[in-house]
Amino acid sequence: MPVFQPQIGALTTAQRIRSIIAGSAGNLIEYYDWYVYAAFSMYFAHAFFPPGNATTELLRSAAVFAIGFLMRPVGGWLMGLMADRHGRRAALSLSIMAMCTGSLAIALCPTYERIGVVAPSVLLLARLLQGLSLGGEYGASATYLSEIAPPAQRGFYASFQYVTLVMGQLLALVVLLVLQFVMLSSAQLGAWGWRIPFGIGALLALSILWFRRGMAESEQFSTAARDRTAHGGLRVLLHHPREVLGVCGLTLGGTVAFYTFTIYMQKYLVNTVGLSREQSTLISTASLVVFALIQPAFGALSDRVGRWRLLLSFGILGCLFTVPLMRAISTVQSPLAAFVLVTVALVGISGYTSINAVVKAELFPTRVRALGVALPYALTVSIFGGTAEYVALWFKQIGHEDLFYWYVTGCIACSLLTVLFILPGHDRITQDNSAPRP
Repeated sequence: MPVFQPQIGALTTAQRIRSIIAGSAGNLIEYYDWYVYAAFSMYFAHAFFPPGNATTELLRSAAVFAIGFLMRPVGGWLMGLMADRHGRRAALSLSIMAMCTGSLAIALCPTYERIGVVAPSVLLLARLLQGLSLGGEYGASATYLSEIAPPAQRGFYASFQYVTLVMGQLLALVVLLVLQFVMLSSAQLGAWGWRIPFGIGALLALSILWFRRGMAESEQFSTAARDRTAHGGLRVLLHHPREVLGVCGLTLGGTVAFYTFTIYMQKYLVNTVGLSREQSTLISTASLVVFALIQPAFGALSDRVGRWRLLLSFGILGCLFTVPLMRAISTVQSPLAAFVLVTVALVGISGYTSINAVVKAELFPTRVRALGVALPYALTVSIFGGTAEYVALWFKQIGHEDLFYWYVTGCIACSLLTVLFILPGHDRITQDNSAPRP
């Protein structure tokens, strides 16, 4: 792998843009591979588990989806250490290789009918490997984008992490739409067509691995790397308890809201609202397009008015309108009305999604930044984000679906309290051009 590590001060605009694209493009593919599982679970759940009714099969697949999140803290720890000690680029390359392996395993795995319990075991192991990959990708890419971006536009550039994250989910839905409406019948998708998107993900991951060879390392890491005493670790991270708690609290509400109105919403529109699978996919795709397009606008806004105001707006709007929105969506009669309501919800959570990466990166010094962002984030996402869909389906199964709306609201309230009372240095995250700590 060629060594190309110019200092950020020497980078041209074209070089900086190339590095930012390289840093975020892998994020797109990793989240595509991650979300393909959720998007296609309605078609492949029966292939990996014993026969049952539709809700039972979805619960089983959702459980594996949640269990996959257990490896994200491990990935955040391992990849975070690697990124802080050996460079952001090395960690990002390793994470994309792990994701590729997991996708390929799912694409090639025989069904439960052919190999019995080995099938769900392979599925689980593949998801654990992908969870390891994704846990490391977030911290490394968030850190890299915040360090490589021009100081006055850090919010704008860092917002592309969620742009690519959403585009990964969109790509999964586009593949689903093409297979649903153009290439295959529903029976063919359920029989073998669901393997196609996992194969696509494995191939795309290999292409990103090649593309990342030309990434520039950030000046802050390059400077810290010359100081042998500057390397961090868990011991150093423990010296920043308030920052760690701030990342956890901020992530709690943001991740539950995000997974509710993106991942779970596709199934909610089918299972609760009564729309068809095809209508649900179209609504999710269209709303996510809008969501992705507005992330840079919110990121640029944070560079002008400060991060804190956007985080505050997310918390207040989420506490006030989550329950009414979910109830309104559950009673809609037309796909257009559902699209409008889901889009409104996604606009509301953009105050978190567009800037959460840069806010978290700005809390920690260079030597422990990747680990500080990745580990507490991955722990929180594993506990709350990965289980959001399962909790929602469980409340529905016991006949109290309305309680899930209040659960989401409570999680957002925790993030609001974090913004108000826990995040250190309110003055820092309200500054227009706040910079990561050296």
